[in-house]
Amino acid sequence: MSEPRGQAPIVVGVDGSEDSKDALRWAARQAQVTEAPLEVITAWHLPIDFATAWQIPATYGKSRAQVDFTEEAHKMLTAAIEEVLGANPQVAVTPKLVNGQAAPVLIEASRHAALLVVGGSGHGGFTGMLLGSVSQHCVQHATCPVVVVRHRV
Repeated sequence: MSEPRGQAPIVVGVDGSEDSKDALRWAARQAQVTEAPLEVITAWHLPIDFATAWQIPATYGKSRAQVDFTEEAHKMLTAAIEEVLGANPQVAVTPKLVNGQAAPVLIEASRHAALLVVGGSGHGGFTGMLLGSVSQHCVQHATCPVVVVRHRV
């Protein structure tokens, strides 16, 4: 599908969590209804102490120093889009991989967006909270309307 000219995109944050996949699904339906382009953003950054903050599974067969975090984030973004939208999405999709913390990256993206869609909680340390820290920050600081989608169990 071709991208509508001059129309602000619906921006959705994806981190691989079930909430973010549900947010992507919701955003894609909204983009189809409104004929808006869809911008799918994954923000990534190396924590200050990534040796303890990132628990790299043993199945990688690599040390943390050998892991290409950019490539891993790209693989996750591509896999999430294909899992949720299929190989031939019904809307114009622009995937974006951005180096930075999720909340500031999504707040910045909201400046050119018609709508920002985020999952209710992601991979943060406080699983089960009513609203995750990134989604709460986006609700408070985005410059466009924000939709928070929670995963139904």
